[in-house]
Amino acid sequence: MKILSYNPGHDGAVAFIEDFRLRFSFEAEKDSNYRYSAITIAEVLDAVGELDAIPDVICMSGWWPLDHHEFLHGSDRNGGYRGVSPEAAIIDKGRMLKGRSDYFSSTHERSHILCAFGMSPLPKGTACYALIWEGEMGGFYEIDGDLNITLVSDVLTQPGNRYGLLYGLADPTFPKDGPYPRSSDAGKLMALASFSTRTLPTVDEQDLLTFLLDGPYRKLSEYDRLDRAPHLNAGLDDAEFRNFAGIYSDAIFERFHAFARGHLEQGRPLVIAGGCGLNCDWNTKWRETGLFSEVFVPPVANDSGSAIGTAIDAQFRYTGNPKVEWDVYSGLPFRTTGATGMDGYDVYERDDDRIADMLASDLILGWAHGRYEIGPRALGNRSILAAPFRDETRVRLNEIKQREQFRPIAPVCLAEDAATWFQCEKESPHMLFTYRATTEALRAVTHVNGTARLQTVTPRTNPDLHALLTAFKARTGFGVLCNTSLNFKTKGFINNIADLSAYVREHALDGFVVEGRAHLARNSPQYQAYLAGSR
Repeated sequence: MKILSYNPGHDGAVAFIEDFRLRFSFEAEKDSNYRYSAITIAEVLDAVGELDAIPDVICMSGWWPLDHHEFLHGSDRNGGYRGVSPEAAIIDKGRMLKGRSDYFSSTHERSHILCAFGMSPLPKGTACYALIWEGEMGGFYEIDGDLNITLVSDVLTQPGNRYGLLYGLADPTFPKDGPYPRSSDAGKLMALASFSTRTLPTVDEQDLLTFLLDGPYRKLSEYDRLDRAPHLNAGLDDAEFRNFAGIYSDAIFERFHAFARGHLEQGRPLVIAGGCGLNCDWNTKWRETGLFSEVFVPPVANDSGSAIGTAIDAQFRYTGNPKVEWDVYSGLPFRTTGATGMDGYDVYERDDDRIADMLASDLILGWAHGRYEIGPRALGNRSILAAPFRDETRVRLNEIKQREQFRPIAPVCLAEDAATWFQCEKESPHMLFTYRATTEALRAVTHVNGTARLQTVTPRTNPDLHALLTAFKARTGFGVLCNTSLNFKTKGFINNIADLSAYVREHALDGFVVEGRAHLARNSPQYQAYLAGSR
């Protein structure tokens, strides 16, 4: 069975499932489009170009109704935002290229649940719980053996929006009467929370917590003590605001933890989706509670997974099977045509030992192999790589990426070395959990609180990157590298060689490696120093 599905809202994507396997998921923000973009005709045409037959079903993920302030795309012929009942789905006859394709739409809520369960390793028929927390929704669900879904409780409305709003309190550039935080604010607050060293709020902070977390979601301007609020316009470098960021993060988590502890049966699995599922600290806390037999988070926990989730929902409706096989590297291949100005590079054929030596000598390189990763995390196919040892490397990486210096850099590590350097006893292939570093040698990838947002690599999950890490280990003793996303500021992953070459020129990258072939910028001082030292 062939199912083509798209998400019409932000984090837009087009996904295709054929015979119970995810064949691709193309995301609107990728190929240097703006982050959080809605789907466009370009992504639809890319998807249609990959098809070899008319799909049996075309799906649209549910989204806001036409009169909602966040409605941007789609039509009123969709499953809507909330609701878990399969009876609410829309099934109709449709056409594509003059051939018959059924039309299917179910709710945005179900798209998250079906994405998390369908991509999880849990077998069909496993009873479990789901936690869906994102900008709008924040609740637990019970899933029985027949995939009947019951909402247990909406624990906290708009947890993602509430979380990101705190960043705007301290940021002088954020208008305090703005109704919602900026899309990137939640991720930045997650980074700031790792600087926190204080666990208890002051009296004034407790009053602010009450305003932010009790009752309905409200704008900052509705706080009657806003002019005296702690941390108002304090700036993101303020140590006391960073302390409160950690306190606030813990307070939101504890709302959900307390509910789970008091109302859910212990020992069942938990699947997590929604944008808050990208919070590695919270994911790790769920594992550490001991309430659940296992915790699974898909790499597309945010709305980029909604197209996949709706396709899985349609597959379940038509076949009774809610499970799919998938690979995280299911995006578009890298485009190597159309590049200009390529005469400024020294070009080397594939040699992992040479690239490892360059990285060990503090060169910073772009790395593009195969198809891009689905979801927002760079997982070694559209990455910037560097040696993990010096804090100066972290500083330079943030300068290259034109972002705040409080933003951490993640490590990518050989799976067989993860327990040694990060106390990680199982594979962590999608950079969704934090682990504690065991050495001070990896300063570029260790948060100030001693943790790291780890990705592990095996020959099976990413053979090209595994080979490079193996060569780097032979050179340095550590099978670990810095790994951060290869993208322009506010844009999704770079996916063509013209953009990549422009990035080198504009951001002082030392060069890049595409499908093993290395291009080193002759005007890079670091590269010239490397050449001088190797002679």
